[in-house]
Amino acid sequence: MSSSQHPVALEIERLVGGSTRLLATVMFLPLLDGIFPALVLAGALDSTAGILQVGLLVFGGSATVAVILAEMDGGPREQATNVLLVGIPLLVLAAVEAAMAPTIESVLEMVIFERFAALVILAVAAQTASARIGEVLPRPAVIVGLGLFASLDVGGLEVALVTDPELVARGVAAAGVGVGFALLVALLAPTLRELVHLDRFRFGSAVALGLLPLSLLGYPFGDYAPLAVLGLTTLFALDPNAEPPSDAAVESSSPSEDGTERPRRTPDEVGGTDDHPLASASPQVPDGGERDRVWDTVGADDAEDGPGESREPWL
Repeated sequence: MSSSQHPVALEIERLVGGSTRLLATVMFLPLLDGIFPALVLAGALDSTAGILQVGLLVFGGSATVAVILAEMDGGPREQATNVLLVGIPLLVLAAVEAAMAPTIESVLEMVIFERFAALVILAVAAQTASARIGEVLPRPAVIVGLGLFASLDVGGLEVALVTDPELVARGVAAAGVGVGFALLVALLAPTLRELVHLDRFRFGSAVALGLLPLSLLGYPFGDYAPLAVLGLTTLFALDPNAEPPSDAAVESSSPSEDGTERPRRTPDEVGGTDDHPLASASPQVPDGGERDRVWDTVGADDAEDGPGESREPWL
Protein backbone atom coordinates (compact mmCIF):
# COMPACT_ATOMS: atom_id res chain seq x y z
CA MET A 1 0.00 0.00 0.00
CA SER A 2 1.13 3.50 -0.67
CA SER A 3 0.49 4.65 2.90
CA SER A 4 -0.50 1.83 5.20
CA GLN A 5 1.56 -1.18 4.05
CA HIS A 6 -1.36 -3.45 4.92
CA PRO A 7 -0.12 -7.07 4.53
CA VAL A 8 -3.35 -8.50 3.10
CA ALA A 9 -3.97 -5.63 0.71
CA LEU A 10 -0.33 -5.61 -0.40
CA GLU A 11 -0.49 -9.25 -1.44
CA ILE A 12 -3.75 -8.74 -3.31
CA GLU A 13 -2.52 -5.55 -4.94
CA ARG A 14 0.34 -7.46 -6.58
CA LEU A 15 -2.19 -9.81 -8.16
CA VAL A 16 -5.07 -7.56 -9.24
CA GLY A 17 -3.98 -3.90 -9.25
CA GLY A 18 -6.37 -0.98 -9.66
CA SER A 19 -8.06 0.62 -6.67
CA THR A 20 -11.66 -0.40 -7.42
CA ARG A 21 -10.65 -3.93 -8.39
CA LEU A 22 -8.51 -4.12 -5.26
CA LEU A 23 -11.45 -2.99 -3.10
CA ALA A 24 -13.70 -5.61 -4.73
CA THR A 25 -11.16 -8.36 -4.07
CA VAL A 26 -10.70 -7.35 -0.44
CA MET A 27 -14.43 -7.20 0.29
CA PHE A 28 -15.29 -10.38 -1.67
CA LEU A 29 -12.43 -12.37 -0.14
CA PRO A 30 -14.48 -13.63 2.87
CA LEU A 31 -17.05 -15.01 0.41
CA LEU A 32 -14.47 -16.58 -1.89
CA ASP A 33 -12.28 -18.09 0.85
CA GLY A 34 -15.25 -19.62 2.66
CA ILE A 35 -14.83 -17.46 5.75
CA PHE A 36 -18.34 -16.01 5.59
CA PRO A 37 -20.12 -19.38 5.09
CA ALA A 38 -18.06 -20.79 7.95
CA LEU A 39 -19.20 -17.95 10.21
CA VAL A 40 -22.82 -18.42 9.15
CA LEU A 41 -22.64 -22.14 9.88
CA ALA A 42 -20.91 -21.54 13.21
CA GLY A 43 -23.72 -19.26 14.37
CA ALA A 44 -21.84 -15.97 14.26
CA LEU A 45 -24.95 -14.17 12.95
CA ASP A 46 -27.35 -15.40 15.64
CA SER A 47 -27.32 -12.05 17.46
CA THR A 48 -27.31 -8.38 16.56
CA ALA A 49 -23.84 -7.99 18.03
CA GLY A 50 -22.64 -10.87 15.85
CA ILE A 51 -24.04 -9.21 12.71
CA LEU A 52 -22.23 -5.98 13.57
CA GLN A 53 -18.98 -7.81 14.31
CA VAL A 54 -18.99 -9.78 11.06
CA GLY A 55 -19.93 -6.71 9.04
CA LEU A 56 -17.33 -4.38 10.58
CA LEU A 57 -14.45 -6.82 11.03
CA VAL A 58 -14.88 -9.26 8.14
CA PHE A 59 -16.41 -7.22 5.31
CA GLY A 60 -15.33 -3.78 6.52
CA GLY A 61 -12.06 -4.44 8.22
CA SER A 62 -8.77 -2.62 8.17
CA ALA A 63 -7.94 -3.77 4.64
CA THR A 64 -11.07 -2.07 3.28
CA VAL A 65 -10.24 1.14 5.17
CA ALA A 66 -6.64 1.05 3.93
CA VAL A 67 -7.67 0.60 0.29
CA ILE A 68 -10.17 3.48 0.38
CA LEU A 69 -7.91 5.92 2.22
CA ALA A 70 -4.54 5.00 0.72
CA GLU A 71 -5.28 3.78 -2.80
CA MET A 72 -8.53 5.21 -4.16
CA ASP A 73 -8.39 8.52 -6.02
CA GLY A 74 -11.11 11.04 -6.76
CA GLY A 75 -13.57 12.92 -4.60
CA PRO A 76 -15.93 11.46 -1.99
CA ARG A 77 -18.79 11.13 -4.49
CA GLU A 78 -16.66 9.17 -6.96
CA GLN A 79 -15.30 6.92 -4.24
CA ALA A 80 -18.81 6.31 -2.87
CA THR A 81 -19.96 5.32 -6.36
CA ASN A 82 -17.13 2.79 -6.62
CA VAL A 83 -18.04 1.37 -3.21
CA LEU A 84 -21.66 0.91 -4.31
CA LEU A 85 -20.54 -0.81 -7.52
CA VAL A 86 -18.70 -3.31 -5.34
CA GLY A 87 -21.29 -3.48 -2.56
CA ILE A 88 -24.41 -4.37 -4.54
CA PRO A 89 -23.01 -7.64 -5.99
CA LEU A 90 -21.55 -8.36 -2.55
CA LEU A 91 -25.03 -8.28 -1.00
CA VAL A 92 -26.38 -10.66 -3.66
CA LEU A 93 -23.59 -13.22 -3.22
CA ALA A 94 -23.87 -13.02 0.57
CA ALA A 95 -27.59 -13.81 0.30
CA VAL A 96 -26.86 -16.83 -1.92
CA GLU A 97 -24.25 -18.26 0.43
CA ALA A 98 -26.46 -17.68 3.48
CA ALA A 99 -29.31 -19.48 1.68
CA MET A 100 -27.09 -22.51 1.04
CA ALA A 101 -25.84 -22.68 4.64
CA PRO A 102 -28.63 -24.90 6.08
CA THR A 103 -28.11 -27.49 3.33
CA ILE A 104 -24.37 -27.60 4.06
CA GLU A 105 -25.06 -27.74 7.79
CA SER A 106 -27.11 -30.93 7.36
CA VAL A 107 -23.99 -32.90 6.42
CA LEU A 108 -21.62 -31.50 9.05
CA GLU A 109 -20.81 -32.17 12.69
CA MET A 110 -21.14 -28.58 13.82
CA VAL A 111 -19.25 -29.07 17.08
CA ILE A 112 -16.13 -29.92 15.07
CA PHE A 113 -16.69 -27.35 12.34
CA GLU A 114 -17.14 -24.49 14.81
CA ARG A 115 -13.61 -25.04 16.06
CA PHE A 116 -12.24 -24.87 12.55
CA ALA A 117 -14.25 -21.69 11.97
CA ALA A 118 -12.64 -20.16 15.07
CA LEU A 119 -9.22 -21.28 13.82
CA VAL A 120 -9.67 -19.66 10.40
CA ILE A 121 -10.61 -16.33 12.02
CA LEU A 122 -7.47 -16.48 14.17
CA ALA A 123 -5.40 -17.14 11.05
CA VAL A 124 -6.89 -14.13 9.27
CA ALA A 125 -6.28 -11.94 12.32
CA ALA A 126 -2.64 -13.03 12.49
CA GLN A 127 -2.18 -12.41 8.77
CA THR A 128 -3.66 -8.94 9.17
CA ALA A 129 -1.35 -8.10 12.05
CA SER A 130 1.85 -9.37 10.44
CA ALA A 131 2.75 -10.36 6.90
CA ARG A 132 5.60 -12.55 8.21
CA ILE A 133 3.20 -14.59 10.34
CA GLY A 134 0.81 -14.88 7.41
CA GLU A 135 3.54 -16.48 5.30
CA VAL A 136 3.87 -19.50 7.59
CA LEU A 137 0.15 -20.04 8.23
CA PRO A 138 -2.08 -21.96 5.80
CA ARG A 139 -4.55 -19.96 3.77
CA PRO A 140 -8.10 -19.58 5.14
CA ALA A 141 -9.55 -21.63 2.27
CA VAL A 142 -7.29 -24.55 3.24
CA ILE A 143 -8.42 -24.39 6.88
CA VAL A 144 -12.09 -24.24 5.86
CA GLY A 145 -11.59 -27.20 3.52
CA LEU A 146 -9.96 -29.24 6.28
CA GLY A 147 -12.82 -28.32 8.59
CA LEU A 148 -15.41 -29.48 6.08
CA PHE A 149 -13.56 -32.77 5.61
CA ALA A 150 -13.08 -33.37 9.34
CA SER A 151 -16.71 -32.62 10.22
CA LEU A 152 -18.36 -34.35 7.24
CA ASP A 153 -21.33 -36.55 8.14
CA VAL A 154 -22.83 -38.08 5.02
CA GLY A 155 -25.57 -39.82 7.00
CA GLY A 156 -27.43 -36.54 7.51
CA LEU A 157 -27.37 -35.47 3.86
CA GLU A 158 -30.50 -33.73 2.59
CA VAL A 159 -30.68 -33.48 -1.18
CA ALA A 160 -33.36 -30.80 -1.18
CA LEU A 161 -32.27 -27.19 -0.80
CA VAL A 162 -33.13 -26.01 2.69
CA THR A 163 -33.47 -22.25 3.03
CA ASP A 164 -33.98 -20.12 6.10
CA PRO A 165 -35.30 -16.65 5.20
CA GLU A 166 -34.28 -15.25 8.56
CA LEU A 167 -30.73 -16.53 8.12
CA VAL A 168 -30.60 -15.03 4.61
CA ALA A 169 -31.73 -11.69 6.03
CA ARG A 170 -29.02 -11.86 8.69
CA GLY A 171 -26.39 -12.65 6.08
CA VAL A 172 -27.47 -9.72 3.94
CA ALA A 173 -27.53 -7.49 7.03
CA ALA A 174 -23.94 -8.41 7.90
CA ALA A 175 -22.78 -7.69 4.36
CA GLY A 176 -24.82 -4.47 4.42
CA VAL A 177 -23.03 -3.33 7.58
CA GLY A 178 -19.70 -3.83 5.81
CA VAL A 179 -20.84 -1.96 2.71
CA GLY A 180 -22.30 0.87 4.79
CA PHE A 181 -19.06 1.14 6.75
CA ALA A 182 -17.03 1.30 3.53
CA LEU A 183 -19.43 3.92 2.13
CA LEU A 184 -19.04 6.05 5.26
CA VAL A 185 -15.26 5.84 5.03
CA ALA A 186 -15.40 6.89 1.37
CA LEU A 187 -17.59 9.91 2.11
CA LEU A 188 -15.35 11.03 4.99
CA ALA A 189 -12.09 10.11 3.25
CA PRO A 190 -10.64 13.67 2.95
CA THR A 191 -11.00 14.17 6.71
CA LEU A 192 -10.01 10.64 7.74
CA ARG A 193 -6.77 10.79 5.75
CA GLU A 194 -5.61 13.60 8.04
CA LEU A 195 -6.90 12.09 11.29
CA VAL A 196 -6.51 8.29 11.12
CA HIS A 197 -3.23 6.46 11.67
CA LEU A 198 -3.78 3.47 9.38
CA ASP A 199 -1.23 1.10 10.92
CA ARG A 200 -2.64 1.63 14.42
CA PHE A 201 -6.12 0.90 13.12
CA ARG A 202 -4.85 -2.20 11.29
CA PHE A 203 -3.23 -3.70 14.38
CA GLY A 204 -6.19 -2.91 16.63
CA SER A 205 -8.61 -4.40 14.12
CA ALA A 206 -6.50 -7.55 14.03
CA VAL A 207 -6.82 -7.83 17.82
CA ALA A 208 -10.59 -7.31 17.63
CA LEU A 209 -10.87 -9.93 14.88
CA GLY A 210 -8.81 -12.33 16.98
CA LEU A 211 -11.42 -12.02 19.75
CA LEU A 212 -14.29 -12.94 17.42
CA PRO A 213 -13.80 -16.73 17.93
CA LEU A 214 -14.75 -16.24 21.59
CA SER A 215 -18.37 -15.75 20.53
CA LEU A 216 -18.18 -18.79 18.23
CA LEU A 217 -16.96 -20.97 21.09
CA GLY A 218 -19.72 -19.79 23.43
CA TYR A 219 -17.85 -17.56 25.87
CA PRO A 220 -20.29 -15.16 27.55
CA PHE A 221 -18.24 -12.00 26.96
CA GLY A 222 -17.41 -12.91 23.36
CA ASP A 223 -20.41 -11.07 21.92
CA TYR A 224 -19.15 -7.66 23.05
CA ALA A 225 -15.37 -7.94 23.41
CA PRO A 226 -14.59 -7.49 19.67
CA LEU A 227 -16.85 -4.44 19.41
CA ALA A 228 -15.30 -2.92 22.53
CA VAL A 229 -11.78 -3.44 21.20
CA LEU A 230 -12.79 -2.01 17.82
CA GLY A 231 -14.17 1.08 19.51
CA LEU A 232 -10.96 1.60 21.47
CA THR A 233 -8.95 0.98 18.30
CA THR A 234 -10.84 3.69 16.45
CA LEU A 235 -10.24 6.09 19.35
CA PHE A 236 -6.51 5.37 19.57
CA ALA A 237 -6.06 5.51 15.79
CA LEU A 238 -7.27 9.11 15.67
CA ASP A 239 -4.39 11.57 15.52
CA PRO A 240 -5.77 15.12 15.30
CA ASN A 241 -2.28 16.65 15.21
CA ALA A 242 -1.16 14.64 12.19
CA GLU A 243 -0.80 16.81 9.09
CA PRO A 244 0.53 15.43 5.83
CA PRO A 245 3.73 17.30 4.83
CA SER A 246 3.36 19.57 1.82
CA ASP A 247 5.75 19.49 -1.12
CA ALA A 248 6.97 23.01 -0.35
CA ALA A 249 7.79 22.07 3.22
CA VAL A 250 9.71 19.00 2.11
CA GLU A 251 11.73 20.95 -0.46
CA SER A 252 12.51 23.80 1.95
CA SER A 253 13.96 21.62 4.70
CA SER A 254 17.20 19.74 4.91
CA PRO A 255 18.61 17.38 7.56
CA SER A 256 21.26 18.78 9.86
CA GLU A 257 24.23 16.90 11.26
CA ASP A 258 22.25 15.73 14.28
CA GLY A 259 19.45 14.35 12.07
CA THR A 260 16.87 17.08 12.71
CA GLU A 261 15.15 19.01 9.96
CA ARG A 262 16.16 22.64 9.56
CA PRO A 263 14.68 25.15 7.14
CA ARG A 264 16.64 25.58 3.94
CA ARG A 265 17.16 29.20 2.86
CA THR A 266 17.00 30.14 -0.74
CA PRO A 267 20.00 31.73 -2.51
CA ASP A 268 18.26 35.09 -2.48
CA GLU A 269 17.76 34.85 1.28
CA VAL A 270 21.38 33.85 1.85
CA GLY A 271 23.17 36.34 -0.38
CA GLY A 272 20.64 39.08 -0.99
CA THR A 273 19.42 40.11 2.46
CA ASP A 274 20.96 42.79 4.59
CA ASP A 275 20.50 40.90 7.84
CA HIS A 276 22.78 38.05 6.85
CA PRO A 277 25.70 37.93 9.36
CA LEU A 278 28.30 37.94 6.58
CA ALA A 279 26.54 40.36 4.24
CA SER A 280 28.33 43.50 5.50
CA ALA A 281 31.66 41.92 6.40
CA SER A 282 32.42 39.60 3.47
CA PRO A 283 34.71 40.98 0.76
CA GLN A 284 33.21 41.67 -2.63
CA VAL A 285 34.74 39.46 -5.32
CA PRO A 286 34.83 41.13 -8.75
CA ASP A 287 33.99 39.36 -11.96
CA GLY A 288 36.32 38.50 -14.84
CA GLY A 289 40.09 38.79 -14.64
CA GLU A 290 40.09 40.79 -11.42
CA ARG A 291 38.72 37.70 -9.59
CA ASP A 292 41.99 35.80 -10.13
CA ARG A 293 44.06 38.73 -8.86
CA VAL A 294 41.90 38.99 -5.75
CA TRP A 295 42.25 35.29 -4.89
CA ASP A 296 46.00 35.43 -5.66
CA THR A 297 46.30 38.31 -3.20
CA VAL A 298 44.33 36.36 -0.56
CA GLY A 299 46.56 33.35 -1.06
CA ALA A 300 49.71 35.48 -0.70
CA ASP A 301 48.39 37.04 2.50
CA ASP A 302 47.61 33.59 3.88
CA ALA A 303 51.16 32.45 3.14
CA GLU A 304 52.61 35.42 5.03
CA ASP A 305 50.35 34.87 8.05
CA GLY A 306 52.04 33.05 10.89
CA PRO A 307 50.43 30.26 12.84
CA GLY A 308 49.70 32.58 15.74
CA GLU A 309 47.99 35.36 13.76
CA SER A 310 44.21 35.52 13.71
CA ARG A 311 42.23 35.11 10.46
CA GLU A 312 38.76 36.25 9.58
CA PRO A 313 36.30 33.31 9.51
CA TRP A 314 35.23 33.83 5.91
CA LEU A 315 38.87 33.50 4.72
